[in-house]
Amino acid sequence: MLEKSVPLVLPETSEGSLADLPLRWATTEPGRVTFSVRSGAGWTDVTAATFAADVTALAKGLVAAGIGSGDAVGIMSRTRYEWTVADFALWAAGAVPVPIYETSSADQVEWILTDSGAVGVIVETEAHRETVERSRPRLTGLRHVWVIDDGAVDTLSREGGHVDDAELAARRSAMSRETLATVIYTSGTTGRPKGVELTHGNFLTLAENTAEEISEVVKAGGASTLLFLPLAHVFARFIEVLAVAAGVRMGHSSDLKAILADFSTFRPTFILAVPRVFEKVYNSAEAKAEAGGKGRIFAGAAAAAIAWSEARDHGSVPLGLRIRHAIFDKLVYAKLREAMGGRIQYAVSGGAPLGTRLGHFFRGIGVTILEGYGLTETTAPATVNRPSAMKIGTVGLPLPGVDVRIGEDGEIWLRGVNVFRGYRGNPTATAEAVHDGWFHTGDIGDLDADGFLRITGRKKEILVTAGGKNVAPAVLEDRLRAHPLVSQCIVVGDGKPYIGALVTLDAEMYPGWAANHGLEGVSLSAARTHERVLTEIQHAVDEANAAVSKAESIRKFAILEGDFTEESGHLTPSLKLKRNVVMRDFEDEVDALYGG
Repeated sequence: MLEKSVPLVLPETSEGSLADLPLRWATTEPGRVTFSVRSGAGWTDVTAATFAADVTALAKGLVAAGIGSGDAVGIMSRTRYEWTVADFALWAAGAVPVPIYETSSADQVEWILTDSGAVGVIVETEAHRETVERSRPRLTGLRHVWVIDDGAVDTLSREGGHVDDAELAARRSAMSRETLATVIYTSGTTGRPKGVELTHGNFLTLAENTAEEISEVVKAGGASTLLFLPLAHVFARFIEVLAVAAGVRMGHSSDLKAILADFSTFRPTFILAVPRVFEKVYNSAEAKAEAGGKGRIFAGAAAAAIAWSEARDHGSVPLGLRIRHAIFDKLVYAKLREAMGGRIQYAVSGGAPLGTRLGHFFRGIGVTILEGYGLTETTAPATVNRPSAMKIGTVGLPLPGVDVRIGEDGEIWLRGVNVFRGYRGNPTATAEAVHDGWFHTGDIGDLDADGFLRITGRKKEILVTAGGKNVAPAVLEDRLRAHPLVSQCIVVGDGKPYIGALVTLDAEMYPGWAANHGLEGVSLSAARTHERVLTEIQHAVDEANAAVSKAESIRKFAILEGDFTEESGHLTPSLKLKRNVVMRDFEDEVDALYGG
């Protein structure tokens, strides 16, 4: 049984809570810029003192409204400054924020507010309020619905003016790192989402030690990050806490279509994203180069970037490659970095496997992607690659205070300061997931001789063909999605004679690809049966098959109409595939792969 442990960097303590973080910087460095808030086409800086004042004022308003210590309060909003203020204000009031995706349905909102026992909810828009109100007759414990766009933050802050500072101080002092901080509901890929209870220590101890461990990223002079993933997701939520703990200047953005424009004005030094974002950046750059008649230059630059990064891993970069890399840096790489703001040095990737090709490409252009691994139950990261210790293709070493063990069946077990205290109101599920302090993740992986973790599949998603071959679909799916024409895919074949795949086309990338390949005028709907497109997807399948044995390879595929989206019910808000729903809705298409 393989195991790797990394000790805490900082002395272990039970004192302190997340409510203390805004006051730390306001006391020691009040003029430090800790946030930048969108203002027209630019950004307005917010100092540590102002942020602490905003948090305190809102916390007093919540206290005045009757929010008590330990009360659960929902937050349903896009990623914005007010979310972070509300988060820390609820902690300052001793309450328990419960994040809700702003795209959640009325049924999902009702379940989360009911299961968490929320007494109030802060929503962003009137439409969100209406979503909550549809379930109001059944939400017997819900007393408040506050709407950010209706000025609720300012109103609460005014109404709390009479609350004494001593009240907040008493609530802060009553909390410790063992106190419940938040309840985050899992994506719900199977069944009802479960409420994951995370403590102040889960976030705070992990964030403080992570800040020390990757100080080159978060403690470098002028460190800044633009947060654009949903704050309802544990990954973004942890980065929010990490940024405040480390004093990183943070901005918020919620329009992914305008993200490059936001990069250029905010100019972050590091970002966090899911692999699909990096795939889009690469594919868009490639398509733009081809459209401008510079496809061969981009291909050469990409090959040089990947080769340069791979050579670094082997100890030295040959002179000829160094020269080519330097030339392409001026012609191509600098423009790509400038498109991301010009100052970006690092990116943190999680949520799904990144793939070695993208990892080497981005490091080769001067943006090192630190791939990590974790779950909601582990307060997001459990392992991560460091600038000083990384292996592309792995998800890195355990973070300080985290232990990783590989079970006899290859399942990844985790233990440490980041592991949740249990599922809310569900001791049976908790007992099934945690044994002797070890959280059984359901993911399959291995540890190399240096302790770097590699993810190879998901225990419940392993396909077993009729011939008895075990196949991990994630490897094939990740490589397939790397093709610019492919939006989503699902690998099938459980109990079947061979492996197949259902593929959807990327509506954003298709027009540019079609123009570059002589298919202008061919609609997206017609493209799915066009011989040129089928040939291209077959090339993508061949590339994916190169990563597996013949018995595991995709033999047949079909291109579907439409796409797998959150709106269609086939993806979770964190873009995970709901396999059971896809298999149910496309049963006939799967059967057709095997002759009906």
